[in-house]
Amino acid sequence: MNVAIVGASGAVGQELLKVLDQRDFPIDELRLFGSKRSAGSKVVFRGRELTIRELTRDESLFEGIDIAFTSAGAGTSREFADIITARGAIMIDNSSAFRMDPDVPLVVPEVNAADALDAPRRIIGNPNCTTIQMVVALAPIDRLAKIRRIRVATYQAASGAGASAMQELADQHAALASGKEPKVEKFVAQLAYNVIPHIDVFTDNGYTKEEMKMVNETRKIMHDPDIRVSATCVRVPVMRSHSEAIWVETQKPLTVAEARAAFEAAPGVVVMDNPAEKVYPMPLELAGCDPVYVGRIRQDLAGDNAIAFWTVSDQIRKGAALNAVQIAEFLLSKRQ
Repeated sequence: MNVAIVGASGAVGQELLKVLDQRDFPIDELRLFGSKRSAGSKVVFRGRELTIRELTRDESLFEGIDIAFTSAGAGTSREFADIITARGAIMIDNSSAFRMDPDVPLVVPEVNAADALDAPRRIIGNPNCTTIQMVVALAPIDRLAKIRRIRVATYQAASGAGASAMQELADQHAALASGKEPKVEKFVAQLAYNVIPHIDVFTDNGYTKEEMKMVNETRKIMHDPDIRVSATCVRVPVMRSHSEAIWVETQKPLTVAEARAAFEAAPGVVVMDNPAEKVYPMPLELAGCDPVYVGRIRQDLAGDNAIAFWTVSDQIRKGAALNAVQIAEFLLSKRQ
């Protein structure tokens, strides 16, 4: 296949290169695109040096491309979607630009892979990282006992805000250790030794856009507009990998043993659940890993037919690059 990556110099773009290589994705030609600032930069992929080209409104840039991964922000995706898809490429978009458009499928392969086959605009949405992580874990429960309500609190790593945010966290710790005043630029407050219950802008209902993404995207991916979702998204002083505490209510009773068995059989899920031996998922140990890890599985004492559990997943891998590549792998499997 001929593949393009838009936003190749960014964190997700670099992770896409790693994932494509590690999963031995079949590539005949790889074209890399970026901003004017990153154009000319060199990248080595499978032993070959490639040059990042400037993204312009020249349709010929994507001539012959089968799959274009885009991860350069919603504005760029909106501006260049017509150019990217004009010559027949399928655009797998990691931004929020088209996720809720009714004619753009929003896909997590472990949950709704077949939706990717119906993309009339040749655009497929890659969901928000927190949504991907959650629905991978929700899917086996939903198949076992239909989910009615979901409550989730996220604990999101600094890397979710980009490389500069990770550097800010490191710089804040260094400044505090040397008795200096830490600089606050990427976050709304000091993140070092703190948690911030504020990710993205607030909406009229008191929830943030990040929280509403989890509400609306979950309904779309799970094909259930009636499912009730409430989210609180929190930034925590962790470098990489998001964590989520999740409570679900189902239509019929579900035991912890049944839930655990469902998780263990689910694709993309790894159970780490032995509290007696202090075994449960933690972001420090799981950065760079592919699965969604599930632990602390227990009955929810505050709800009927309710289960509570904890998840951890690397939001740059499964929450972005890996999910996009899995979509492309599914499309490729249908062509063969």
